[in-house]
Amino acid sequence: MGQGVSGVKTTIWFYLLHGFVFFTADSGTESPLDTSTMDISSRRFRAEFLQEWHEAADAPYFDPNTPRNITGLVGHPVRLLCRVKNLQNRTVSWVRHRDIHLLTVGRYTYTSDQRFEAQHKPRSEEWALRIRSPQRRDSGQYECQISTTPPIGHAVFLNIVEPETVLSSGAELFIQAGSTINLTCIVKHTPEPPSSITWTHGEQVINFDSARGGISLVTEKGLRSTSRLLVQQARGADAGVYTCGPNNAPPASTRVHVLSGEHPAAMQQSSAKCSVDKTILIFYLSSMLYIIGPFNVLRFGT
Repeated sequence: MGQGVSGVKTTIWFYLLHGFVFFTADSGTESPLDTSTMDISSRRFRAEFLQEWHEAADAPYFDPNTPRNITGLVGHPVRLLCRVKNLQNRTVSWVRHRDIHLLTVGRYTYTSDQRFEAQHKPRSEEWALRIRSPQRRDSGQYECQISTTPPIGHAVFLNIVEPETVLSSGAELFIQAGSTINLTCIVKHTPEPPSSITWTHGEQVINFDSARGGISLVTEKGLRSTSRLLVQQARGADAGVYTCGPNNAPPASTRVHVLSGEHPAAMQQSSAKCSVDKTILIFYLSSMLYIIGPFNVLRFGT
């Protein structure tokens, strides 16, 4: 494309210079301009310059409606696409920006990594790069290039994600005794909604029909599946680790503290343990002083 523009500029300057010389040559005399010569120059200008301009305007280009951001899942095939208009006799290549690695040229694959594959149907404007079993490390920028001089490119950003489970409460949740424990589990980036989501308290699966009562679950499945656990009238026995476990994503856990008055039950247990530790330490120091005392008296008396 750069050569075409340069050629057009050269032609323009040629005809401008030609006209200037023609005008200068005739300005020295008082004879009228030769109209036949001007007509010939005009016809050459239209035939040569306008033809070059048409070829430059007809250069290959990318379809601007082609997606530039692609999200894929770990282990599931992903396809990067570019559409090229008016390719003519040029070739299309795919390049990975991370290491400037040439992946494909036309319909041929130029990498030893067999997960990459060039895809193109004859007489089609679509040139695709397919990645089988993509990994997180494959995320980054790729470029579809046309072999013009200089080459022109269409950048595509690939983001490879893994199934993820998140608890909105974070790592810990503090609530007052008698209030409701409200835990929301979010499952995303899964190839399909989870068929089941299991909640556990400690190592025990939560039984919604247990005699404890007041436990309910609301689940909504979709691109982002959610599962909401409600435990009413929380008490000390309800404290502990709660885990949300979808069948097609890693589990997520949170620790719930049930406050009794101003202090969590867990903190009260820690305080009691600390009190016992202090008693043991005082007893140990007293015993040491009792044993060491006579030696100090003897040393002082000598």
